[in-house]
Amino acid sequence: AASSWASCPSCALERKGSQMLQRFLLTIDRFSMTVGHAFAWCIVILTFGTSYEVFVRYVLNNPTSWAFDMSYILYGALFTMSGAYALSRNAHVRGDIFYRMWPPRWQAGIELVLYFIFFYPGVTALIIAGYGYAYGSWGYKEVSVNSPIGVPIYQLKALIPLAGIMLFIQGIAQVIRCILCLQHGYWPQQLHDVEELDKAVLKEQEAREKAAEATQGARS
Repeated sequence: AASSWASCPSCALERKGSQMLQRFLLTIDRFSMTVGHAFAWCIVILTFGTSYEVFVRYVLNNPTSWAFDMSYILYGALFTMSGAYALSRNAHVRGDIFYRMWPPRWQAGIELVLYFIFFYPGVTALIIAGYGYAYGSWGYKEVSVNSPIGVPIYQLKALIPLAGIMLFIQGIAQVIRCILCLQHGYWPQQLHDVEELDKAVLKEQEAREKAAEATQGARS
């Protein structure tokens, strides 16, 4: 049976197509991950900048005129450009009280419907409206009205449509995964470079229980 499967041209073609599709999905995941990791450095800059502002304000009594603008620009950039990365890791907030108890095909079916009812209309509106905001902001080189030095913020407005485009692309990968799950009954592979602590603890506990059961079975 194994030799007939290996010698079947249509089966080999199907396996090759499945591998290419999986590489395509993981490439989108890696792209979202790369952008998310790059903008994660905003946290470091934001931490040092805020610490400096606290020091000069309360110790030297000489507050800066740019700290507030820096904080919302960096945080806004981080929050906006991490959306696709969070989507690729299923890290967005989800009311999964019932969802997690459903079989994979049910999960995929519900997600697929919701992607087309809510996700894509919302993301498309974000791209269109964001482009209008960015275009106008770049046109007159918008600056912040919250500080006397006029910190430029038109670069931040340009991230709005860009974040929408990235969400749109990552959404394509998620929709394809839903379709594959409906076909095969299990979720395709995704990249997992960072996990929440509770999930890591649960996995470690599960691994220990399986190891204990295997050891007990071997002894018996």
